Amino acid sequence: MECASKICHGEIRQAIMQPGLTVALLPWGDLIEDFLDGIGVSLEAFCKEMTGGWLFSYIDALRLVGVHTVVFCVSARVKAPVRFTNVPTGSTICVLPALKSYLSLRRRMLKPYGWTVEETFGEVQGIRRRIYAILRNVVPYLATPLGLLAREIRRERCKAILCQEYEYARFDTCVALGKVLSIPVFATFQGGYWHLSRFEDLLRPLTMKACTGLIIAPQTEVNRVLAKYGVPSFKIARIFNPIDLTMWGAVDRNETRAALEIPSASRVVVWHGRVDIYRKGLDILLDAWKRVCNERTGQDLRLLLVGTGNDADELHRRIKAMQLQGVMWIDKYLLDRGTIRRYLSAADVYILPSRHEGFPVAPVEAMACSLPVVAADAPGVSDIFEGGEAAGGIVVPRGDAAALALALGRVLDDPAWACELGMRARRRVESCFSLEAVGKQLRDFLSDRGLAITESREQVD
Repeated sequence: MECASKICHGEIRQAIMQPGLTVALLPWGDLIEDFLDGIGVSLEAFCKEMTGGWLFSYIDALRLVGVHTVVFCVSARVKAPVRFTNVPTGSTICVLPALKSYLSLRRRMLKPYGWTVEETFGEVQGIRRRIYAILRNVVPYLATPLGLLAREIRRERCKAILCQEYEYARFDTCVALGKVLSIPVFATFQGGYWHLSRFEDLLRPLTMKACTGLIIAPQTEVNRVLAKYGVPSFKIARIFNPIDLTMWGAVDRNETRAALEIPSASRVVVWHGRVDIYRKGLDILLDAWKRVCNERTGQDLRLLLVGTGNDADELHRRIKAMQLQGVMWIDKYLLDRGTIRRYLSAADVYILPSRHEGFPVAPVEAMACSLPVVAADAPGVSDIFEGGEAAGGIVVPRGDAAALALALGRVLDDPAWACELGMRARRRVESCFSLEAVGKQLRDFLSDRGLAITESREQVD
């Protein structure tokens, strides 16, 4: 796996290497509510209590290597900048009010992230359609209050900007802001690889080359960026998303099963995440589960689902219509990672049926709890399970319920082998995904120290 590469900008290196470095981190989403409302979490709970996921794991990893993070979000529900302290990580979260001009235009939208004019604004004709087509291209670039953001970045003395995604209008505006503030701009890949507007088609090749660096875990995405944008390879670091191994680890299974009223002899499959039926492949999971149960009549099989989202009502309908056996669903978003760990510890195998991911954290959390994983080959999955079963997982073609059921059945039918796969999964996480390992790689990439260390070692040798 490639790690940090050289950034040949002396002034950037000098800025990054200053002691007490603070980085501004900007998550995806025009408004933070676009994410939080779908999972039923309040803004205050997110700011004060949220842990885990790629965002807070990044914060933890950077903190271990002496980098402080300030998260900047944009909200329609505040009228002035508001600061919170995220208690689990100690990081600052600064919530900025959205621009009135953006909110005015957004109120006209049926679907802010629509793919077409009609999907975004509804049926319009003639000159109005042309106007709305232009607005659809412009509105995402108004979602970031650049003046306020610049002021607050200066106030926090941030020396760099890190965006969650680069295939996103906010990245383009942040690259421009970085030039104004004379600070470097980085971005990660967490799953976004599409353009919603023509402006992005025009600007993205320029901003991709103008940014300081890109942090990309999946090799397929590295290849795509190199081929499409011609970004110099030294600007890309292939670094996995981190996980806090002190937070994630198996707890007593008998206790967790007793609390859930699951018999100790049951065979349990678990999934956790955001309920988005198509992207997360939950329709494929239900089909596969029905096949598994039909082939094992008389066995006590349980499918434990943990999480909620915009498609929760539809998922309830499908489960009822299919008359599935053994489905247990915790239909809410859990802020307490310790509770999620207990649910994972109650299972025998983890399943990831997703059609689309960026670099999924959920299966890594399961692996840290010593669970074997059966996963569809969504983006990022093959990178997690380099070496296949040697890394603790079985990977099958995405969208293939029969293949998913076959692999799941193999693990369920052989408890000893499942246990061995689980131990391999834990070892894989310890070696490649720990906060310490990833934090060092991020520090080296941001500071450009990795190359200097390598050179000094070679001279000693």
